[in-house]
Amino acid sequence: MDVTELQRALNKPGITPVERKRLERLLRSQNNRRGRKQPVVIPAELTRTSAFAPRQFGLIEDANFRRVYVVTARSVIEVTGRELGSQHRDALYAIFRLPSRKIKLAREADDMPNLPGIPQVDTIIEAHGTWRQVLQLMNLSEHANNMLTVLKNFEELRSVNLRVFTGSYSDYQQYVTTNKLRGAGFSDNFLGRINWDGARLDSKITIRYGEWLRWAFEQKRLVSLNSVVYFSLQSDYAKSFWPYIDGQPEHTWVDETVLGELIGRDPMAMTPRERSNFREGCRRAFDDITAAGGFVSWRIEVIGRGRVKLQRYHYVHALPRAIDLAARATQANLGASQSVDNVGNGDNSALLAAMEVEAAETLPQKLRSPSLR
Repeated sequence: MDVTELQRALNKPGITPVERKRLERLLRSQNNRRGRKQPVVIPAELTRTSAFAPRQFGLIEDANFRRVYVVTARSVIEVTGRELGSQHRDALYAIFRLPSRKIKLAREADDMPNLPGIPQVDTIIEAHGTWRQVLQLMNLSEHANNMLTVLKNFEELRSVNLRVFTGSYSDYQQYVTTNKLRGAGFSDNFLGRINWDGARLDSKITIRYGEWLRWAFEQKRLVSLNSVVYFSLQSDYAKSFWPYIDGQPEHTWVDETVLGELIGRDPMAMTPRERSNFREGCRRAFDDITAAGGFVSWRIEVIGRGRVKLQRYHYVHALPRAIDLAARATQANLGASQSVDNVGNGDNSALLAAMEVEAAETLPQKLRSPSLR
């Protein structure tokens, strides 16, 4: 359904609240489209988290590792098993770019009922492709050593346990204060089984999604990102910022406090030297995004004074939204119709002036009248 059909459907009498919410969500999706050539579709929670550290080396690999990553009022994710880095986010996004298929499981008759609150799963989702496709998506050279590196990243993603608090942010705050579980959530691994039928570049590889990823894709809680820009980024800060920025189509600025949360840091708790290094990293990240084709331009607005001043980063997205393009086209059509109406209504002053200038430029110097000089 296009925008016009969705608006007509919303204006129909007797529409149910559930159907209205669904149509409004589809209308927002249509209006916020940016015409991405190679989009990667990922769960919305993964664009608003700092669960991936902005570095590739020096990661904590202790099996007892446990850390909670909070982006205030947006997502709360607890990672246990090991620390994840930029290379793990790259590998996960490459999986989302691969073709996927849904497989329905054939279940035998079972007299035992399901446990309360645990739905019976009848489908699985698998991404499939070749090693060559994965390496090309990640902008890596097609070499056997990179195949082994990517496989290691997949296995490390599979070994990590992910606990996501899907309730309200106040529920999470009560959980931290009282150490009692409040609100909804889930605990799962990113990936399931990983199969490959050979060690050559054209060998096939199959990766099964974890249960949460399967549920997120089936519930359509997804965000479309520009993968061309993401895999062209060189800065680890930029790779942490871009999914959040590109996943917020109606935003045109972001505060440095949010940027700090996206990398697991608090700018207000930093020393002056740490804050200076952090801001330098942010500036380089925004320059990197601009060079990769994500931004047309960006600027910094300073808010406050002294030690409490903050920086707000304004940006102009390189791909305008569909609703913005439609508004520009409508405005251009209105301007053209108004010009035609003015000429038709006898307001020919602008047209006559232009004709006089053109005549003055074409007439010889001796034949020009004083009024045309």
